[in-house]
Amino acid sequence: MPAIGITGGISTGKSTFCECLREIIPAAKFFNADQAAHALVELPEVKQEIRGRFGDEVFLRGRDLNRTKLRAIIFRDATKRRALEQILHPRIRRQWRVEAKKHRNSPDFFFADIPLLYETGGETLCDRVVVVACSFKVQLKRLAERMSLEAVEAEQMINSQMPLEEKIRCADHVVWNNGDRGPLLEEARFLVALWQQQSWTKR
Repeated sequence: MPAIGITGGISTGKSTFCECLREIIPAAKFFNADQAAHALVELPEVKQEIRGRFGDEVFLRGRDLNRTKLRAIIFRDATKRRALEQILHPRIRRQWRVEAKKHRNSPDFFFADIPLLYETGGETLCDRVVVVACSFKVQLKRLAERMSLEAVEAEQMINSQMPLEEKIRCADHVVWNNGDRGPLLEEARFLVALWQQQSWTKR
């Protein structure tokens, strides 16, 4: 069965869309890049690289990573953001490539939830890519509420990413998520039915 990439912008609803897919096809396998990154920064060798690039200021006294401070730095400084991506994304890419290969001959779908799929060239490892999108106004509101940010900070975070319009142009499928979970679930049902009818070939 295919490897399908799920991507989009911050707070456009990628995780909720994946929850809908889990509900429709419980046997499907999922890889979550954010969860992988969360685990990676706990590894001693990764912490050492982060310290080398960002200094002691992004660590608490107990030597734990200060995730809030690091996040503020990378969304304010594109060079710093790229530096963190260079540490994490080759490792994340290796992980999900192994998972995709492992499930390639499985009868089950494999979904890779990767926010920076296009930015890291990960679409080349996918049979199809779904972009979960919404209007800028909705995205801004969701992000500000989710992370308790001022509108200016939320807008800065959104603008630090690859424009959603570019991702939409590259996508095989676009899921529009301006409303609640109900319509999103119906879009997921439509796509699953479509995929189940298709004869899969590599993109």
